Amino acid sequence: MRSVETTGKTVEDAILAAAIQLAVQRDKLEIEVLEEPVKGLFGLFGNKDARIRASVIQTMGDITHDFLESLFEKMGLEARVDLTETDDSIIAEVSGPKMGILIGHRGETLDAVQYLTNLAVNRDSEKYKRVIMDTENYRSKREETLVKLAKRLSNKVQKTRKKVVLEPMNPFERRVIHSTLQRDPRVVTHSEGDEPYRKVVISLK
Repeated sequence: MRSVETTGKTVEDAILAAAIQLAVQRDKLEIEVLEEPVKGLFGLFGNKDARIRASVIQTMGDITHDFLESLFEKMGLEARVDLTETDDSIIAEVSGPKMGILIGHRGETLDAVQYLTNLAVNRDSEKYKRVIMDTENYRSKREETLVKLAKRLSNKVQKTRKKVVLEPMNPFERRVIHSTLQRDPRVVTHSEGDEPYRKVVISLK
């Protein structure tokens, strides 16, 4: 959190100086008055300026951006973070060279970074905001692949009349499979097992 200590003839003067130094609006500052101004004898001798500490109030988007930049620096990953913030979510689009490192095997690294970011952003907040991370449109490409897989396996179950147990998937991937087949009149899906080895099972109705 960026902060400065400033002085002024009045507390408001000191706050104005802090806002100028930090290049933010007055309402974006959290103010701590360290010393009230003191008027000296006859207003001439012993005058003492007000002294305050002003800190920039960080939004959850600010925290997300700072956390990811710090994390990527530690990972030695050159990346740019673009955020879209709504009332209940923060979408973080990450771009840069070598994004395959961030995605990892079947998105495992991306999911791990997303999980850590959610913990960091919501740790001290009263309102929960879900952070969703993506890079190189990976999420939508993976979703498209899973939708095709679900439909293909549904047909297989119908033809063989035997259930199919998919490989372990993360919650996002399992949700895509369930959602794709929930209106399929021929099959039913459920998940079984414990994380991180939880699997989707597709069987005849």
